[in-house]
Amino acid sequence: MTNGNGHHLIEMRELTRVYQLGAEEIHALRGIDMVIEKGEYVAVMGPSGSGKSTLMNIIGCLDRPSGGQYVLDGTAVETMTDDELAAVRNRKIGFVFQTFNLLARTTALANVELPLVYARIPRLERRRQAEEALTAVGLGDRMTHQPNELSGGQRQRVAIARALVNKPSLLLADEPTGNLDSQTGREILDLFRDLHNHGNSIIIVTHEDDVAREAARVIHSRDGRIQS
Repeated sequence: MTNGNGHHLIEMRELTRVYQLGAEEIHALRGIDMVIEKGEYVAVMGPSGSGKSTLMNIIGCLDRPSGGQYVLDGTAVETMTDDELAAVRNRKIGFVFQTFNLLARTTALANVELPLVYARIPRLERRRQAEEALTAVGLGDRMTHQPNELSGGQRQRVAIARALVNKPSLLLADEPTGNLDSQTGREILDLFRDLHNHGNSIIIVTHEDDVAREAARVIHSRDGRIQS
């Protein structure tokens, strides 16, 4: 089943990733077949070494497959140049990391504006979109605060606002509650649920069952393959 404009959000066919480590070949992904529709909320689980980080990097256009096909929102990724990959990354994917990755001596607003600077959006429009994104994650009153003036949960909200600001096709979150206490983690997961209810497509990579349970579908990876 495809959506209104005729394609899946993500389609992978026979996807492989092989690394050369000296004379040794590491088969990180061994023939992944996967389809994710627009608007889905999916968790990817697996032990370390299962290939989930490699899969995450390929989904996020941070790395490219060794073989097979990867189509993201109608665009074939495996044939792209580095510049094209970077453009797709900036336009179609919002990243949320365990460590927030915020610029230290910069306001929440300036942090959220960053992807729009790369996208060459004019200054006033940047400001408007960044304010809108921060308001959407409940930080309308914290826009001029710097990361060291914010709690861990608030910092992760800034990171989520930054990920959402250019209205990407996909929100990709890697252990987004990993550095947060359980109460704050719960708030961030509630925020993801709200975002999903508003039509955002979300993939969350986690090794925690309670985080994975939030998603509508869980994909288990093991030894470079999808188990279920």
